[in-house]
Amino acid sequence: MKPFLVRKIGIDLGTANTLVYVPGRGVVVNEPSVVAVSIIDNKVLAVGSDAKEMLGRTPDTIVASHPLKDGVIASYRVTEAMLRYFIDKVSGRLRLVRPDVMISIPAGVTSTERRAVVDAAIKAGARAAYVIKEPLLAAIGAKIPIHTAQGNMIINIGGGTTEIAVISLGGIVASTSARVGGNRFDQAIADYIKRKYSLAIGERTAEEIKIEIGSAIAVVKEEHKEIRGRDLTGGLPRTLRISSNEVTEALQDELREMVNAIKKVLQETPPELSADIMDKGMIISGGGAKLRHIDQLITKMIGVPCYIADEPLLCVVKGAGQVLEHFDTYKRTIMAMK
Repeated sequence: MKPFLVRKIGIDLGTANTLVYVPGRGVVVNEPSVVAVSIIDNKVLAVGSDAKEMLGRTPDTIVASHPLKDGVIASYRVTEAMLRYFIDKVSGRLRLVRPDVMISIPAGVTSTERRAVVDAAIKAGARAAYVIKEPLLAAIGAKIPIHTAQGNMIINIGGGTTEIAVISLGGIVASTSARVGGNRFDQAIADYIKRKYSLAIGERTAEEIKIEIGSAIAVVKEEHKEIRGRDLTGGLPRTLRISSNEVTEALQDELREMVNAIKKVLQETPPELSADIMDKGMIISGGGAKLRHIDQLITKMIGVPCYIADEPLLCVVKGAGQVLEHFDTYKRTIMAMK
C-alpha cells in the first residue's frame, strides 16, 4: 500500500510501548515509547527502538526517557514528536491526505489530559483525533461482545497502569485505573536485588529478568538467570544468579495492589452483572498478561475464573483498528468520550 493512501490510523499510546494499526494492513508498528533528546539544542535525536538502545547509556548531554508516565502525557512536546514519528512512519512525510487517528487513553484520565492527547495528535499531523478509553478498546480487541446487555470484565495490564473495567451495553459500568504495571514490576525487581544483594541493575536488565524468569506465583521447578550489575559496596561490576521465586517475592506488593484494584471494581459492580462475570470469567490483556501464571494468581485471589486473551499485547491496538473500520457501530461509544 502506498504511504499517502493511509487515511486511518489506530494508536495504542502506551507508557512502555506504542503500537500502530492501519486498516487493511493490521499492526504495522510495535516500538518502545522512548524518546532521546539532546539537552544542548533541545532536539529530538531518536524515537522508539533506537531511543531505547540509549536508555542508561547516554552522556550528560542526551536524555532518553518515556514521555508518558502512568499512561498520561508527562512531556507534551516530546509526546508530540513521538506521535509525529509514528504517523510519518506509516503514512509518509509527503502525504496527500492527513489521516484520522484513534488513540487509547487510560480510564482515569481528566478532561485536560484527554485534550492534551488530542492536541498532540493534531499537531503531529492528524486530520482528526479521537480518544477511547483503553479498557473498551482492549475488550473490543479481545473479541468481547461489548454491546450486549451482559457484564464483561477486562483487566488490561499495561506498562504504566492496570485498567480494570466492567462493560455492558457498549459502556463502562464500573472501572478503576491502578498505577501499577510492567514498569512498576521492573522497578520492584531492581529494588529487591539492590536491597538483598547490594547490586544496582538498570531498567533494561530488570525487564529482561521479568520476561525470562518472572512468575506471579511461586513454582516448584525454578528457573535461574545470570545478571550483571554494579556492586554498591565496592563499586565494581559483579555477576549474580537469581531465581524465578525470588522474582515472585519481589513482585508481591505490586501484585497485591493490582488484586485490590480488581476487588474494588467488583464491589462497585451491580449484582446482575457480577453474576455474568462469575459465569464468563475475567479477561486479561496487555503486555503484563505475559507474566507467567498471572491468570492463576488472580483466579486464586478473587475466586472468579480468569483467562488470558489471544495476543494480549495487541488487544488495545486491534480494538482501535476495529473502531476505525466500523466507525458507525461504535459512534455512540466515541461520543461518550467527548
